[in-house]
Amino acid sequence: MKVLVTGGAGFVGSHLIEELLVQGHEVVCLDNFTSGKRINLEPFKEKITLIEGDILNLKDVQAALEDVESVYHLAAQISVTQSVRNPLHDASININGFINILNTILESSVKRIVYVSTGGAIYGEPLHIPASETTPEEPISPYGLSKLVGEKYLKWFNATHGLSYAIIRPANIYGPRQDPLGEAGVISIYLGRMLNKKPLEIFGDGSDTRDYVYVKDIAAICTAAMASHVDDTYNAGTGIQTSLNELVEIIGEVTTLPIRKVFKPPRPGDVKKIALDITKAKKILKWTPQTTFNTGIQNTWDWFKNTH
Repeated sequence: MKVLVTGGAGFVGSHLIEELLVQGHEVVCLDNFTSGKRINLEPFKEKITLIEGDILNLKDVQAALEDVESVYHLAAQISVTQSVRNPLHDASININGFINILNTILESSVKRIVYVSTGGAIYGEPLHIPASETTPEEPISPYGLSKLVGEKYLKWFNATHGLSYAIIRPANIYGPRQDPLGEAGVISIYLGRMLNKKPLEIFGDGSDTRDYVYVKDIAAICTAAMASHVDDTYNAGTGIQTSLNELVEIIGEVTTLPIRKVFKPPRPGDVKKIALDITKAKKILKWTPQTTFNTGIQNTWDWFKNTH
């Protein structure tokens, strides 16, 4: 099958492309390299069709969708902090860019789309944890809001035009290739700072929790969702809360390096506590995360040491 991965040069997108190639698919990658990196595509660049372009540019999207049967949409503005700082920029990419994809799909041979949304930001501060797909969506950041609006548009395109879809709401994704200098991905940021012997910045008192899921497990649920042909929404996490203080301890154990911590005020838009209920994904997609947290951290640390 010929498939398109938008944002394919990114951290998650490149791992998804790897998985799709293993499964024997013909892959087209659309990326403008604003946050994606060419080096992420290096191991398999001869096996894919790369279109350097923008999801906001109609001609780029039309070229990327030529003869494509399925789309994985990962291209996005992913920083909560940046979305708070510049909500218009966030919306232009996450809403307008996605609508451009959806409109163009109607003129193509695409039968189904998998949309990678967010589980870490879409529920806001849920009353019950782990949050399920029926938990009210109450995002407290423009990023969470823009991803939710994208979901609503996708469901409208399904109801109006019959576009088949699956929505993936991932928890906090981590793993090799994540940018340690970005504003998203605390594990990569911390490991990068450990490598450079810099202190770890903790926003708040360290009690905030996240549900951390390994990147290859996210690639696996994306392909499972595409293959299922069921139009639905799925959380993708572990269901386990890990506090920042606990994360720092684990990083210390894995790296065996001394840790220095710097506490800073909480950041606007960051949720206090979150973890995701993955019962639906287990039941319908037969998916469960395969990578334990310590193993995932070790794999990521090994990658950092070998590449930085």
